[in-house]
Amino acid sequence: MLTNAPQFWRDRLTASAVHLGASLLIAAFAGALVFGVWYPYPYREISGGRELFLLVVSVDVILGPLITLAVFNRAKPRRELTRDLAVVVLLQLGALAYGLWTVSMARPVHMVFEIDRFRVVHAVEVPPELLDKTPAGIEALPLLGPTLLAVRPFKSSQESMDATMAAIQGVSLGARPDLWESYAQAVPDVVKAAKPVSQLKRRFPTQAADIDSVLASAGRRAESVVYLPLVGRKAFWTVFLDPSTAQILATMPLDSF
Repeated sequence: MLTNAPQFWRDRLTASAVHLGASLLIAAFAGALVFGVWYPYPYREISGGRELFLLVVSVDVILGPLITLAVFNRAKPRRELTRDLAVVVLLQLGALAYGLWTVSMARPVHMVFEIDRFRVVHAVEVPPELLDKTPAGIEALPLLGPTLLAVRPFKSSQESMDATMAAIQGVSLGARPDLWESYAQAVPDVVKAAKPVSQLKRRFPTQAADIDSVLASAGRRAESVVYLPLVGRKAFWTVFLDPSTAQILATMPLDSF
């Protein structure tokens, strides 16, 4: 067993275990940032934040301690050993910083009401050349979690045509800062576009119980709620709303288009 192993390997395994513990602690703090701020529920499901974060962190957490296992040797001069471990830590922190930057660029920044649906917009989808056209009072790329916005009515037929052509080229209406307005301004349009949940249950009778369960968790009954479809990065979801205020009450992974 370990007590009979050469001191050489005991030292290496101990150093690697300490490094692993520190790496897991740092990963936990990174996870709190990612899932508590950038990808709160349901965005971690809609936008794939969980998979991206786990890929980045698992590689970082595993490789650091493995490299320490390979390079740690008490027979080395203290200065050389300190240098080797410092290089490992710096490489690991650099990789983690790059991974978190990648995750941040893919983070959801807004849920936007888009004529007859909601769309989750991610930082990487917002055209940089339009950022200076963001309306006053709206933060284009918030760092403290996604916000609710809406697409304003078109000012002219030409603007509508230009937006349609841009959408065909891959820039959705909801990702254009020049078309954003506050969600409060769009409440009447949201309420008008929303549909009764009873209609949704008729369309998906096998999902009726799940719908009721989701709404019960929000303290509501189907008769007092409306819905709209939601376009996410990975799949289509459904958003449940108050029929008077357009307040979002709940979401569920159901393609209601």
